Amino acid sequence: MPVFFSANWKFFIMEQKSNRFLETEKVGTLMRKYSVPCIISLVVAALYNIVDQIFIANADYLGSYGNAANTVVFPLTVVALAIAVMIGDGACTFVSISLGSGKNDEAGRSIGNAIILCLGSSLLLTAVYLLCMDPILTLFGGRVNAETYACAKEYFFWIALGIPFYMFGQAMNPIIRSDGSPRFAMASTVLGAVTNIILDPVFIFPLKMGMMGAAVATVAGQVLTAALAAWYLFHMKAVKLRKSSFSLRGSVIRRSLTLGITSFLSQISLVVSMAAVQNMCTKYGALDPVFGQAEYAQIPLAVLGIVMKFFQIAISVSVGLAAGCIPVVGYNIGAGRKDRAKELFTRLLLWEAGIGLIALLIVELFPRQLIGIFGAGNESAYYTGFAIRCFRIYLCMMVLAMVNKGAFIYLQALGKAGLSMAISMIREIVFGVFLPILLPRVFGLDGLLYSFPTADILTFLIAAIIIRRTYRELSSETSSPSVLREAHAY
Repeated sequence: MPVFFSANWKFFIMEQKSNRFLETEKVGTLMRKYSVPCIISLVVAALYNIVDQIFIANADYLGSYGNAANTVVFPLTVVALAIAVMIGDGACTFVSISLGSGKNDEAGRSIGNAIILCLGSSLLLTAVYLLCMDPILTLFGGRVNAETYACAKEYFFWIALGIPFYMFGQAMNPIIRSDGSPRFAMASTVLGAVTNIILDPVFIFPLKMGMMGAAVATVAGQVLTAALAAWYLFHMKAVKLRKSSFSLRGSVIRRSLTLGITSFLSQISLVVSMAAVQNMCTKYGALDPVFGQAEYAQIPLAVLGIVMKFFQIAISVSVGLAAGCIPVVGYNIGAGRKDRAKELFTRLLLWEAGIGLIALLIVELFPRQLIGIFGAGNESAYYTGFAIRCFRIYLCMMVLAMVNKGAFIYLQALGKAGLSMAISMIREIVFGVFLPILLPRVFGLDGLLYSFPTADILTFLIAAIIIRRTYRELSSETSSPSVLREAHAY
């Protein structure tokens, strides 16, 4: 489950004296220092859902039905994440601005308002999910067959009850980082995920709690993360929360949500794309001579969910690597060191391509082993056969996907969040929705598999132009207005 981090230039520029090392330390060293915590946090967050899927797949009484149900529910957790990161990332940026300007009271008010917004929106979303469960699950392909729908309904009920804890933990995470505690933010996420990993096999196997057990294990981890975040709010370093901090202010809310809207759109666009893919998977799977049979109908949806989760882990590394570079790029652009920003861009693209190549080799050479982790031994040969084809086709452009993602996040670091978001939306909404609708008309179910690499190729054609223009800007002797405009926006 991929997250974009908002760059705020004024904060970085005002901190030049205390952060001088960002201009003098080796670029490679800075990349490791700033990117590794981001990568770990994002990968651990991605493991939450995939761990459920691994244990569900290996429970013979759940199998591919449970896996398909997990796939159906996953986009609905991303909706919750989208709202949480909008609140959290926006408040994080507001806090950075306020602290950089010496306005600690404003920083506290931003955090207090974010807490109220998060709690209110999470309770509202939970109510919507519980009251509209049937149509929502149907929208995301839950009606593929009766067994899958029953599993999805059971799983979704308990996941919905945990939404307030999940959203609170995710929203507070960037706020904790903005207070100067990235390690605590990372540790709270890791401990939650470890709790999930420990409880999942206990609930699913000896206790035979089924989809309820998988969901409760996930929620237990989310409760722990939320509890740690709540504890930290009373022990913050730079900000002290007061009663007045929780008085809602329209100006603070508008500013915070505006700063976080990029993060929201990047997540919610994925939900739109997943809805299209899952609906087409259900539609064209029913027309397939094998998967049109009731006992095999859930297989395409289950397998596609597994493949997307593997991609999510890889893309989490990509996003973490790029997001960790944001403060380094920001400082050096503000200091007029475009040569270092250019070096960082080159290193970033090379690392993104290298990570993509490693991931590509894994999915192309070991697809049978990968699907074996997800209970292939308990399923029919059709399950394994479709999974191998899905891994090899759906993810064959992993290198381009990683380079695209790294380039777009780097654009945010240059203050071009609008351009970055526009291209990301083209990838997820235009290509991510229309290609899964159009290609299956010609190629059937395989057309759905071709849609993902096709979207990455088309996106890379746009990204290549942007990358070339970015190198030209960073190579010019004077700072380009487009690069520095955002630096002085606040």
